[in-house]
Amino acid sequence: MSSTELSGTPAAAAAVAPTVSAVGVAEDEELGSVELPGLTLAVRSRPTAGQGLDPALYVHGLGGSSRNWSALMPLLGDWVDGEAVDLPGFGESPPPDDGDYSVTGHARAVIRLLDAERRGPVHLFGNSLGGAVATRVAAVRPDLVRTLTLISPALPEIRVQRPAVPTGLLALPGVASLFARLTREWTAEQRTRGVMALCYGDPARVSEEAFRHAVAEMERRLELPYFWDAMARSARGIVDAYTLGGQHGLWRQAERVLAPTLLVYGGRDQLVSYRMARRASAAFRDSRLLTLPDAGHVAMMEYPEAIAQAFRELLDERGGS
Repeated sequence: MSSTELSGTPAAAAAVAPTVSAVGVAEDEELGSVELPGLTLAVRSRPTAGQGLDPALYVHGLGGSSRNWSALMPLLGDWVDGEAVDLPGFGESPPPDDGDYSVTGHARAVIRLLDAERRGPVHLFGNSLGGAVATRVAAVRPDLVRTLTLISPALPEIRVQRPAVPTGLLALPGVASLFARLTREWTAEQRTRGVMALCYGDPARVSEEAFRHAVAEMERRLELPYFWDAMARSARGIVDAYTLGGQHGLWRQAERVLAPTLLVYGGRDQLVSYRMARRASAAFRDSRLLTLPDAGHVAMMEYPEAIAQAFRELLDERGGS
């Protein structure tokens, strides 16, 4: 990109849609859908190197889509048979009939997909909100998860980082519609620059082509009648999950995860604190930690090679895929 400035867009704008994905499908990808009662999920896939590979499922973060995994998936094509899902209300997946955008609701959607496709147990990947969802899936349905890879997972923090506060405010009733009205004149390019400044450790790493695709995707999202509702309800779901205690608390569920776990944290992450890496390493009983000092919130888009290498090492430890 020629500039990494926000072009006058307040930082709060970025937090409303914290992950941008490119429009359409990348080379060699296919986008299909799985119809379930009250739920339709778009699923992205690509050809694998051969038959008999273990299945994998990738789960994106708040405001993102399955396209967020297009840089990582081909790097693991020789190791796993990967699919990436659009969570309900995001990407190409329509809203769920029951309107449930809670972390539990998203986790239930993932479980229903895996049960319907009979692909489990899978190597389960999750970023941000998707990391919280994947944690819950691994805790309540250990039979569905071979390994767990969490990239900046949205697990509860006592001291939330300041750039993440607007996302929490989005969860308040009426705030999303108010924000939509107040920012009506902001262009898709302004919004996209704001999002990238918030999510990437170094937005200058984004190519001009990727930026153009991201702007087109932002334009498409803003035309969806349910965009703000899905964002607000999912943000509320994260806030609610942060306040849950007892056996339903995400940290308690992290302690219940049996699958070997790879944790990835970025040193420049403005949404999930780098300091949470130590707590996560202690909570997940069979964990390995990858720290990327220059990465932001979407390390699988910034440093896919490093994550692919760490995942391959995880598989080597357990005797292959």
